[in-house]
Amino acid sequence: MRVRNAVIVCAGAMGAVVATSVPASAVDTVTTFTVTATTGLTISAPANATLSSAAPGGQATGALGNVTVNDQRSQLNTTWTATVSLAAPGFTTGGGSTAETIPGSNVTYDAGEAINPVNPPFTPGSAGTLAAPRTAFARASGNGANSVSWNPTLTVSVPASSVSGDYQGTVTHSVA
Repeated sequence: MRVRNAVIVCAGAMGAVVATSVPASAVDTVTTFTVTATTGLTISAPANATLSSAAPGGQATGALGNVTVNDQRSQLNTTWTATVSLAAPGFTTGGGSTAETIPGSNVTYDAGEAINPVNPPFTPGSAGTLAAPRTAFARASGNGANSVSWNPTLTVSVPASSVSGDYQGTVTHSVA
């Protein structure tokens, strides 16, 4: 029993010596690297979209396809606002007379929900007409690289006085 206690005391003493011993020599290496921004702030959208047909007094509707904001600025406070607008005079056919024009006040834009968000938060703008430019999506806070897509729906209320024809307009998305 005495031998066993002596071994335990000896082992405990050696552990205390090992735990309190100072290295003979130590050196630090300060290590650095760079995180680089890759492409800045960009937006992409489909080149073309087709809405449903509608009779005068009805509604043409459809999805525009995925719009994507990609923010690779990799900075603090990487906030942005994506804006959507309808080029004047709106949707037109033929010669663009009053009966051949559907203005932005008859066109409703609804961004919908975020698709594949990376490093949120992101907020869709509220649905409303394209009588004036409006917020499609935004990022009001956050740091670093981020991206988000959405598939907006456009609804065109066709006036009863509209003539038949193939109407065309330009919806523009921008980001800043």
